[in-house]
Amino acid sequence: MDTLRGPDAGTLLIRGLRGHAGAAGVTMNVATIACTPWASATFVGTQHQLTIVAEPVPGLRDWIGSLPDAEFLLRGHIVADLAIDRVESIDGRQHATLAILTLIDT
Repeated sequence: MDTLRGPDAGTLLIRGLRGHAGAAGVTMNVATIACTPWASATFVGTQHQLTIVAEPVPGLRDWIGSLPDAEFLLRGHIVADLAIDRVESIDGRQHATLAILTLIDT
């Protein structure tokens, strides 16, 4: 985290996911995260690949399924795309692998 500019997109994204989960009654942790700079001719951002882990609770699958359409408020960034790559049960907990593209909001 750069203390002069505030948290990076990955940190803000994790906070946003936790807040969104909490509103749905889901407690989740981020097991893995990898961030890769991304750019096109007109946009600059970051591609995030992350795995979240949650205990099975009522509404968990619905919450995971709602993520591609969810709105996240990330100061200075926009979630441009969110895809669910995989959901599986391991040792009684749900693991969801997500691919998320954030763009710098100028």
